[in-house]
Formats: sequence, C-alpha cells, structure tokens
Amino acid sequence: MFRPGRSEAIARPSALTALGFGAAPLGNLYRQISDSDADQAVAAAVAGGVGYFDVAPQYGRGLAEQRLGDALAKHDPEQRAILSTKVGILLRPDVDGGASSESIFKSSTGLIPHYDYSYDAVMASIEASKKRLGGRAINIVYAHDLGRRAHGERHEERMAAFLEGGYRALAELRSAGQIDAIGLGVNEWEVCEEVLAQADFDIMLLAGRYTLLEQSAAATFLPLCEQRGVDVVIGGPYNSGILAMGTRSGGVPYYDYRPADEAVIAKVAAIEAICDRHDVPLAAAALQFPLAAKPVVSVIPGFASAAELEQAIALVAWRIPYSFWHDLQDAGLIAPGVSIPHAPFGDPAAKDSLKQ
Repeated sequence: MFRPGRSEAIARPSALTALGFGAAPLGNLYRQISDSDADQAVAAAVAGGVGYFDVAPQYGRGLAEQRLGDALAKHDPEQRAILSTKVGILLRPDVDGGASSESIFKSSTGLIPHYDYSYDAVMASIEASKKRLGGRAINIVYAHDLGRRAHGERHEERMAAFLEGGYRALAELRSAGQIDAIGLGVNEWEVCEEVLAQADFDIMLLAGRYTLLEQSAAATFLPLCEQRGVDVVIGGPYNSGILAMGTRSGGVPYYDYRPADEAVIAKVAAIEAICDRHDVPLAAAALQFPLAAKPVVSVIPGFASAAELEQAIALVAWRIPYSFWHDLQDAGLIAPGVSIPHAPFGDPAAKDSLKQ
C-alpha cells in the first residue's frame, strides 16, 4: 500500500486525493492547448484541493512533464502534491526526422518514444523525467503499457526485460527512499495479476477497465489488490469520452479510443435514462462509481483547462442518491457483486455550482 515517507509535507492520512489530475492533455492529446491553458488547469487543481498529479514521458513526448513541472513549481512550490510518472517508454532524439504525424499527441519536441523496460533504460527515463519536471520529487513510478494487448507477440520478451531489469531498478529506488511506491500504469488488468504473482508492488493505475460502463476488473483483480494491500488508481473513467459526452451530443461517441459500437451506445443510453430519472449527470456517476471499490484510492480524468477541472470538482461532489445505484443494478447495467456507494456524499451546492 502506498505510504509516502520521504517528506513530512506528503505524509498525511489520505495520501492520494479522490480526484486526481491526469496530465495527458497537457501533452496536446488529440488537440493543441496553450502553455497558459496548461498552467491554469494545474493552478485550478491546486486551488481546488486536488493533490495528486499523474504524467508520463509519452504524453506529448516530454511536453506534458515539462508543462506540469513548470506549473507545479509556480503553484505548489512546497511540493505538497503527490506526483507520479512512468517508465518503459524512453524518449530519444529523432535523428532521422521520422516522427510520426499520426501520433495522438499533437506536439513536436524532437524526441520519439521507444519501448525499453531494461534496468538502464528505466534509470535513464527517471532521470530525464526529473529534469523535465524541474527537479521535483517523484513519489510514484509506474511501468507504462505492459501487457499482451499493448505488445502482442512481444509481450513475453518485454515482460522478461521488465522483471529482470526495470523492476529491479524501481525496487532499488524504492528501497533507497528515492521514490515512495511502484506499480504498473496499464489498460489491462490481466497483466497486473501476472506481475503481482511474481513481484512486490504498492499501487496499480488501471485505465478504462473499471468504469461505470465496464467492470471486467471486478471479478479477480480488485479482490486480489484488496487482499495484497495494493492501492488502485482508476484512469480513463470516461472510457475515452462516451461517459462524459453521452449519446445525445450529436458528436461521435468514443469508447476505448475508437468510435463506440451500437451495443456500447445502447448501454450508455440506458444508463442516461436512469440518470435522467434521478437528476444525476452521467459524468458525475462515471467519476464517483469507481471510488466505491475498496482498493480504489483515486480517479484521474484528464484535464486541458481550468474549466474542465472545476467542473470535475463539482461532479465528484454531486450528491447521488443510493436509489440511483440500486436502479442501475436492478436494470443489469452494473455487473453483479460490484461495490456501489452506499450513501450519498458531497456538497449539495455542487449542483448549483455546476449549472452556473
């Protein structure tokens, strides 16, 4: 379990705030944003009590780390916030000028990503991240995008490189007190179970697999983490957008990084109908649902602006009645046996604040 220990500033009872800050949009995810927008988003997070920020070298090929480091230096100079980054995708100079224009990150830093989970690459990646982050302390380090879905036939090769090299580097840094916690940052829970059978981890960042729409991680992964005392952070709570925009906006709803199919759209529409009956925003339900699971300590949507951050704070605080979750279960829209909130929480004023 993640228990920060290097700094009194972060040694507090609740290590990670329930709402965290996913920094991928600071790397120009899907669209370009300005340095000012990035700075204001981080400023709003700090002002709003968000105390956990997650980033990775891959996000904008170093741009997100640079922007986050610059903003936190201004708005959190005492380093009270907890910071995580990732290893396994090492940035190297684009000597051939062949950086793909098809990247989902619309930024150009002269660097290109290379998968490398070896000991030396992980150590080099952390040092490079520290420089981009302005020398700020890194509390949590995740191994990024391991798994069969990510690597296909090369999964065994890259898993071996990590367990024999990269994991050893992370464990050494943890033992030396240079970082507080280690884990995986992935889109597939199966690989988390695979590594937990072979090594010691503190925390897992799982994106998209435990959400209001999909609970495939509930059967074995979450109980295993609870048994082992491993914390879980939920990324991608909107499943690439469909749980934020819904099915009625007129735009193309995305699920799992691609246009949603008819079955997914139909399920979200059914959830929306129950949201309407209880006056619950779909996005509020999407943010609050994962937090009911015992090992889940934080949910981290991505933010590209102060307005998005402020809206998320209101959504997490929206008072959702227990009857809403009960109706979802009765309709078969939440998998049997999963944890649901057993009492409304939040600030009644959040509803008015969101509508302003």
